[in-house]
Order: sequence, then structure tokens, then C-alpha cells
Amino acid sequence: MKNLNEPTQENVEFMIEEIKVKLRMATAAAMQASSFSVGRYEDIKELYEVVASKEKFSISEVEALVSELGQLRK
Repeated sequence: MKNLNEPTQENVEFMIEEIKVKLRMATAAAMQASSFSVGRYEDIKELYEVVASKEKFSISEVEALVSELGQLRK
């Protein structure tokens, strides 16, 4: 398990990639992990923890999570 307590760009990129996989994002290619800043680390980590804690998502949940991701981009 990765130590996500350190706010590094590497951790940001790891969490974004994991979120994209878990949400099976059709537009994952457009959501580049490098588009996210360490400055939003806590917000990204919180979103990551929500996504990691669930097995399945409704369409509306996926839309809300993707929208939130979009707002966290640089």
C-alpha cells in the first residue's frame, strides 16, 4: 500500500490514476494526472478515499465524482 500521507506530485498522480480506473472513466485519457496540483492534495486525497471505499457507483455518483475531479484540475 502506498503511503499517501506525503503531499507529493507522485502521490497526486497515483490517486488520480486509481480514481480513473475505479470509475472506469470513458474520458480517462482527457483527465491527465499531471493536470492536478499538489496544492489541492487534501481535496484529491478525500475524493480518492471516497472512491476507494466503494465497490460500485451509480451513474449519478460517477457524474458527481467526475465533476468534482474536473474542479480540482489546475
